[in-house]
Amino acid sequence: MSRVGKKPITIPAAVSVSANGPEIKVVGPKGEINLKLNRRILSKIEGSIINVDVVDHNNRRDRALWGLGRQLISNAVEGVFKGFEKRLEIHGVGFKAVLQGANLQLNIGFSHPVIFTPAKGITLSVEKNTIIISGVDKQAVGETAAEIRRLKPPEPYKGKGIKYTDEVVRRKAGKVVKAAGAK
Repeated sequence: MSRVGKKPITIPAAVSVSANGPEIKVVGPKGEINLKLNRRILSKIEGSIINVDVVDHNNRRDRALWGLGRQLISNAVEGVFKGFEKRLEIHGVGFKAVLQGANLQLNIGFSHPVIFTPAKGITLSVEKNTIIISGVDKQAVGETAAEIRRLKPPEPYKGKGIKYTDEVVRRKAGKVVKAAGAK
């Protein structure tokens, strides 16, 4: 039995959920998400609660999909109601980020500025040295944050690069230089 899969999902008043077999449509004040789940995952909408179940409780693959299906539906409900957000920090002399319309222009130590175009449904904003990525789809927000971080990951000697705000970069000691005249 799945501990996560057995938990019911409560639907807020501003969100509407409709299920048509394995396809689930979630609409809320922030936007709309269409999910296509595995056919082995069953969802029952009873008033303001969604219960997730599987076809066969004894099948190992079904049990593996149970918690995943429940969490995907829960993330969709939370996303259209509250939204998701990731924050990235830029560290380094001369490193900066500027919005050009919907695109993000990054000056991160290369000979040219890097232009990043976000996926549909993702909103970018910049405050000083912090990039804020927001949207209704948790997976898309996380993937966009990872793609931006991948452009210039933080290096361990000076800490220059792009990192998550809650990420801790382990610093290394540099080379030790001997004093002149010492043998």
